[in-house]
Amino acid sequence: MIAGIPAVVIGGYLGAGKTTLVNHLLRHADGRRIAVLVNDFGDISIDADLIEADGDGQVMALAGGCICCSFGADLVGTLASIAARRPAPDVVLIETSGVALPAAVARTARLAQGVAVEGIVVLADAATLRRLAADRYVGDTVLQQLQAAQLVLLNKCDRVPGDSVPALLDWLRQTAPRAVVLPCAQAEVPADVVLGLSSADAVPDDDVSAVSRWDGAAGAPGASVPQADALFVSHAWRVPPGTDPQAVVDALAAHAGSVVRAKGLLQDAGGLTWLLQAVGEQVQLTQEPRAVASAALGRVQIIGLRGSFRPRDPTGWAVS
Repeated sequence: MIAGIPAVVIGGYLGAGKTTLVNHLLRHADGRRIAVLVNDFGDISIDADLIEADGDGQVMALAGGCICCSFGADLVGTLASIAARRPAPDVVLIETSGVALPAAVARTARLAQGVAVEGIVVLADAATLRRLAADRYVGDTVLQQLQAAQLVLLNKCDRVPGDSVPALLDWLRQTAPRAVVLPCAQAEVPADVVLGLSSADAVPDDDVSAVSRWDGAAGAPGASVPQADALFVSHAWRVPPGTDPQAVVDALAAHAGSVVRAKGLLQDAGGLTWLLQAVGEQVQLTQEPRAVASAALGRVQIIGLRGSFRPRDPTGWAVS
């Protein structure tokens, strides 16, 4: 399988914060060219200061070389045209409508040439989640959205009593057992958690923070939310050339539930280069056809949950 432009599907019920997340990612693109795909321009509210030019009916120019596209009923065709753009975007965000099933959108997106769907991120509103999930009319949709995710962002945690959040997180972990679940406010998480790690040198190996989970100390709405950076630890493995890439996949699987994101370029015994990407428990290994500098090979950068991800690994690859 050949790698393509990475794409991430962003789902979640109406009002969960999908557009807030998109705007946050555009503000923290750090030089990445991001293409945002929506059903219709009217479905998304890109912050005015991020818009550089009016749309021509299909494409809206955004700051930093980013664009917003309307795909209507032809997601595959729009993705193909985005992949053919020069310069091509570094990552594609596909924002689904609030009642769409992101798994179905991801299946459709995988039909597009030159695009590789990395995973599904679903937002959930902490204030309304349990009520919506139990609703006789929309509950099934909400549950299917959550169960399709590799990453669930429990958003708007600042709008509920702090002591209610641990129970919500536990419920989400049972409802979406394949997903990594993170609390946040204003959809503010490190961009690399959603967009993928832009380069092996982007995050220092010793960027270790002190808090791993919501402590529930504050019990009133508006209580402070743990800083996003305080939830994660960044680490890297140095994988020698000639290592079987599947062995690295297996090593990541041993950390299931504690790895949020991982990315690296590996070289197998036959000299082929492989792109390894992980979102939660979903790990993809695709052949990389482009030439890669030797210095970029063999480094797998990992973002894990501080407190549950143990950087050192018995393989001996761990970077101290």
